[in-house]
Amino acid sequence: MNKVEGLHHLAICTSDMKSQIAFFTDKLGMELVALYWMHGVENTWHGFLRLGDESAIAFVSNPGMSEIASEIGQTHAGNAGANAAPGTMQHVALKVADHESLLAMRDRLRSKGVPVMGPVDHGFCASIYFAGPENLALELSYHKTSLDQNAWIDPEVVALAGISAQELEAYKSPAAYSDQGGGIAQPDLATSPGPHLSNYPPGAYEAIMGLPDERVWQMVDHEPPVKTPSS
Repeated sequence: MNKVEGLHHLAICTSDMKSQIAFFTDKLGMELVALYWMHGVENTWHGFLRLGDESAIAFVSNPGMSEIASEIGQTHAGNAGANAAPGTMQHVALKVADHESLLAMRDRLRSKGVPVMGPVDHGFCASIYFAGPENLALELSYHKTSLDQNAWIDPEVVALAGISAQELEAYKSPAAYSDQGGGIAQPDLATSPGPHLSNYPPGAYEAIMGLPDERVWQMVDHEPPVKTPSS
Protein backbone atom coordinates (compact mmCIF):
# COMPACT_ATOMS: atom_id res chain seq x y z
CA MET A 1 0.00 0.00 0.00
CA ASN A 2 1.22 3.49 -0.85
CA LYS A 3 1.58 5.35 2.46
CA VAL A 4 2.37 8.67 0.75
CA GLU A 5 -1.15 10.12 0.51
CA GLY A 6 -0.59 13.60 -0.91
CA LEU A 7 1.28 16.86 -0.41
CA HIS A 8 1.91 17.99 3.18
CA HIS A 9 3.86 21.12 2.27
CA LEU A 10 6.23 22.37 -0.41
CA ALA A 11 8.89 24.65 1.09
CA ILE A 12 10.19 27.58 -0.99
CA CYS A 13 12.94 30.02 0.00
CA THR A 14 12.08 33.73 -0.04
CA SER A 15 13.85 36.98 0.80
CA ASP A 16 10.48 38.79 0.98
CA MET A 17 7.99 36.87 3.11
CA LYS A 18 5.39 39.66 3.01
CA SER A 19 5.31 39.82 -0.81
CA GLN A 20 4.87 36.06 -1.11
CA ILE A 21 2.07 36.03 1.47
CA ALA A 22 0.36 38.98 -0.24
CA PHE A 23 0.53 37.28 -3.66
CA PHE A 24 -0.77 33.89 -2.59
CA THR A 25 -3.58 35.34 -0.46
CA ASP A 26 -4.74 38.15 -2.78
CA LYS A 27 -4.04 36.66 -6.21
CA LEU A 28 -4.86 33.00 -5.45
CA GLY A 29 -7.16 33.27 -2.43
CA MET A 30 -5.12 30.98 -0.19
CA GLU A 31 -5.25 31.45 3.58
CA LEU A 32 -2.23 32.24 5.74
CA VAL A 33 -2.47 29.64 8.51
CA ALA A 34 0.95 29.83 10.19
CA LEU A 35 3.84 32.29 10.49
CA TYR A 36 6.44 31.54 13.16
CA TRP A 37 10.14 31.13 13.93
CA MET A 38 11.26 27.99 12.07
CA HIS A 39 11.90 25.19 14.55
CA GLY A 40 15.58 24.55 15.17
CA VAL A 41 16.80 27.04 12.53
CA GLU A 42 18.43 30.26 13.73
CA ASN A 43 16.94 33.62 12.70
CA THR A 44 14.54 32.01 10.19
CA TRP A 45 10.78 32.36 9.68
CA HIS A 46 8.34 29.72 8.37
CA GLY A 47 5.04 30.69 6.73
CA PHE A 48 2.28 28.27 5.67
CA LEU A 49 -0.49 29.02 3.15
CA ARG A 50 -3.30 26.48 3.07
CA LEU A 51 -3.90 24.39 -0.05
CA GLY A 52 -6.37 21.94 1.50
CA ASP A 53 -7.18 20.69 4.96
CA GLU A 54 -3.71 19.19 5.36
CA SER A 55 -1.50 20.52 2.54
CA ALA A 56 0.26 23.86 2.17
CA ILE A 57 2.77 25.99 0.32
CA ALA A 58 5.39 26.92 2.91
CA PHE A 59 7.92 29.75 2.70
CA VAL A 60 11.26 29.87 4.50
CA SER A 61 12.95 33.24 5.04
CA ASN A 62 15.98 34.68 6.79
CA PRO A 63 18.12 37.78 6.16
CA GLY A 64 20.90 35.78 4.48
CA MET A 65 18.67 34.74 1.57
CA SER A 66 18.68 38.28 0.14
CA GLU A 67 22.45 37.92 -0.38
CA ILE A 68 22.07 34.84 -2.64
CA ALA A 69 21.90 35.74 -6.33
CA SER A 70 18.79 34.69 -8.26
CA GLU A 71 19.78 33.76 -11.81
CA ILE A 72 17.24 32.68 -14.42
CA GLY A 73 18.35 29.42 -15.99
CA GLN A 74 20.38 28.49 -12.93
CA THR A 75 18.60 29.02 -9.61
CA HIS A 76 15.20 29.52 -11.29
CA ALA A 77 13.72 28.25 -14.54
CA GLY A 78 11.60 31.39 -15.00
CA ASN A 79 8.80 29.48 -16.75
CA ALA A 80 7.42 25.93 -16.81
CA GLY A 81 9.35 24.98 -19.96
CA ALA A 82 12.80 26.37 -19.18
CA ASN A 83 15.96 24.97 -17.63
CA ALA A 84 17.29 25.26 -14.09
CA ALA A 85 20.05 23.45 -12.19
CA PRO A 86 19.43 19.78 -11.29
CA GLY A 87 17.73 19.46 -7.91
CA THR A 88 16.16 22.94 -8.01
CA MET A 89 12.42 23.56 -8.35
CA GLN A 90 11.30 23.99 -11.98
CA HIS A 91 7.68 25.00 -11.35
CA VAL A 92 4.84 24.51 -8.86
CA ALA A 93 1.52 23.10 -10.07
CA LEU A 94 -1.45 23.62 -7.75
CA LYS A 95 -4.70 21.65 -8.13
CA VAL A 96 -8.18 23.03 -8.81
CA ALA A 97 -11.41 21.04 -9.09
CA ASP A 98 -12.52 21.44 -12.72
CA HIS A 99 -12.51 23.56 -15.88
CA GLU A 100 -14.89 26.13 -14.45
CA SER A 101 -12.64 26.59 -11.43
CA LEU A 102 -9.63 26.96 -13.70
CA LEU A 103 -11.33 29.73 -15.68
CA ALA A 104 -12.48 31.41 -12.47
CA MET A 105 -8.90 31.47 -11.20
CA ARG A 106 -7.69 32.81 -14.54
CA ASP A 107 -10.25 35.62 -14.21
CA ARG A 108 -9.10 36.32 -10.65
CA LEU A 109 -5.44 36.52 -11.65
CA ARG A 110 -6.02 38.64 -14.74
CA SER A 111 -8.33 41.00 -12.84
CA LYS A 112 -5.45 41.62 -10.43
CA GLY A 113 -2.97 42.38 -13.21
CA VAL A 114 -1.28 38.97 -13.53
CA PRO A 115 -0.80 37.78 -17.15
CA VAL A 116 -1.97 34.17 -17.60
CA MET A 117 -1.38 31.68 -20.45
CA GLY A 118 -3.97 28.99 -21.12
CA PRO A 119 -5.81 26.79 -20.50
CA VAL A 120 -3.59 24.24 -22.23
CA ASP A 121 -5.13 20.79 -22.81
CA HIS A 122 -2.57 18.13 -21.84
CA GLY A 123 -4.96 15.21 -22.36
CA PHE A 124 -5.17 13.84 -18.82
CA CYS A 125 -5.15 17.36 -17.32
CA ALA A 126 -5.57 21.00 -18.30
CA SER A 127 -3.48 23.90 -16.99
CA ILE A 128 -2.89 27.64 -16.89
CA TYR A 129 0.55 29.23 -16.35
CA PHE A 130 1.69 32.46 -14.70
CA ALA A 131 4.48 33.97 -12.58
CA GLY A 132 4.78 34.50 -8.85
CA PRO A 133 7.10 36.79 -6.89
CA GLU A 134 10.86 36.17 -7.01
CA ASN A 135 10.69 34.39 -10.39
CA LEU A 136 8.43 31.54 -9.27
CA ALA A 137 6.95 29.63 -12.22
CA LEU A 138 3.40 28.61 -11.26
CA GLU A 139 0.65 26.43 -12.73
CA LEU A 140 -2.96 25.67 -11.85
CA SER A 141 -4.29 22.36 -13.13
CA TYR A 142 -7.18 19.90 -12.88
CA HIS A 143 -7.42 16.23 -13.84
CA LYS A 144 -9.59 15.45 -16.85
CA THR A 145 -9.11 11.69 -16.52
CA SER A 146 -7.17 9.29 -14.33
CA LEU A 147 -3.62 8.59 -15.47
CA ASP A 148 -3.33 5.28 -17.33
CA GLN A 149 0.20 3.85 -17.11
CA ASN A 150 -0.24 1.98 -20.38
CA ALA A 151 -1.19 5.14 -22.26
CA TRP A 152 1.12 7.71 -20.67
CA ILE A 153 4.46 5.89 -20.28
CA ASP A 154 6.16 6.46 -23.65
CA PRO A 155 8.52 3.62 -24.69
CA GLU A 156 10.75 6.12 -26.52
CA VAL A 157 11.25 8.21 -23.38
CA VAL A 158 11.71 5.07 -21.27
CA ALA A 159 14.60 4.11 -23.56
CA LEU A 160 16.09 7.63 -23.49
CA ALA A 161 16.04 7.49 -19.68
CA GLY A 162 18.01 4.23 -19.76
CA ILE A 163 15.22 2.26 -18.08
CA SER A 164 15.13 -1.47 -18.83
CA ALA A 165 11.91 -3.47 -19.19
CA GLN A 166 12.54 -5.13 -15.83
CA GLU A 167 13.18 -1.78 -14.14
CA LEU A 168 10.04 -0.31 -15.70
CA GLU A 169 7.86 -3.05 -14.23
CA ALA A 170 9.39 -2.43 -10.80
CA TYR A 171 8.81 1.33 -11.15
CA LYS A 172 5.20 0.83 -12.20
CA SER A 173 4.48 -1.51 -9.30
CA PRO A 174 7.00 -0.96 -6.45
CA ALA A 175 7.78 -3.94 -4.27
CA ALA A 176 5.85 -4.25 -1.01
CA TYR A 177 7.67 -3.47 2.22
CA SER A 178 6.97 -4.95 5.64
CA ASP A 179 6.94 -2.22 8.28
CA GLN A 180 9.31 -2.71 11.19
CA GLY A 181 7.45 -0.46 13.63
CA GLY A 182 10.19 2.16 13.61
CA GLY A 183 12.82 -0.31 14.74
CA ILE A 184 15.41 0.12 11.97
CA ALA A 185 18.60 1.78 13.18
CA GLN A 186 20.26 4.74 11.46
CA PRO A 187 22.66 3.57 8.71
CA ASP A 188 26.34 4.23 9.21
CA LEU A 189 27.04 7.63 7.63
CA ALA A 190 30.53 6.65 6.50
CA THR A 191 29.31 3.71 4.41
CA SER A 192 25.71 4.66 3.57
CA PRO A 193 25.16 5.40 -0.15
CA GLY A 194 22.78 8.22 0.79
CA PRO A 195 21.77 10.63 -0.60
CA HIS A 196 22.79 12.87 2.32
CA LEU A 197 21.54 16.24 3.51
CA SER A 198 24.10 19.00 2.98
CA ASN A 199 24.99 22.64 3.72
CA TYR A 200 25.54 22.08 7.44
CA PRO A 201 28.48 23.49 9.44
CA PRO A 202 31.38 21.00 9.74
CA GLY A 203 30.41 18.09 11.97
CA ALA A 204 26.80 19.23 12.45
CA TYR A 205 25.24 16.66 10.09
CA GLU A 206 27.08 13.82 11.77
CA ALA A 207 26.06 15.08 15.21
CA ILE A 208 22.38 15.45 14.29
CA MET A 209 22.15 12.07 12.57
CA GLY A 210 23.88 10.50 15.55
CA LEU A 211 21.23 11.66 18.03
CA PRO A 212 18.83 9.04 19.38
CA ASP A 213 15.47 9.18 17.61
CA GLU A 214 13.76 9.85 20.94
CA ARG A 215 15.95 12.93 21.42
CA VAL A 216 15.14 14.27 17.94
CA TRP A 217 11.40 13.88 18.66
CA GLN A 218 11.78 16.26 21.61
CA MET A 219 14.50 18.58 20.30
CA VAL A 220 12.34 21.60 19.33
CA ASP A 221 9.58 23.54 21.06
CA HIS A 222 6.44 22.10 19.42
CA GLU A 223 3.91 24.36 21.16
CA PRO A 224 2.23 27.06 19.02
CA PRO A 225 3.72 30.54 19.50
CA VAL A 226 0.36 32.08 20.46
CA LYS A 227 -1.64 30.51 23.27
CA THR A 228 -5.38 30.23 22.58
CA PRO A 229 -8.22 28.77 24.66
CA SER A 230 -8.20 25.65 22.44
CA SER A 231 -4.46 25.10 22.81
